[in-house]
Amino acid sequence: MYWDVTSVKPLPDYQLYLEIQDGRKGVFDLKPYLDRGVFRELKDVNYFNQVGILFGAITWPHDQDIAPETLLAEMRPVGPSA
Repeated sequence: MYWDVTSVKPLPDYQLYLEIQDGRKGVFDLKPYLDRGVFRELKDVNYFNQVGILFGAITWPHDQDIAPETLLAEMRPVGPSA
């Protein structure tokens, strides 16, 4: 889909830099999620840094994921078009 994540890079302070298939770029703040259920494990920075992409969503090895729709709704745009 055009809103699939094509690139993700972990940043300090539980932030993620994202590039979306339609050309949008932004930063997603994961801190509000860190005290919720399966996302607690992401408090370990080494584990947080293992973020990857599967089927257009960002994921971690123990099956945590965030759908592209959530990322788009909550990310802060960056770059020339921001």
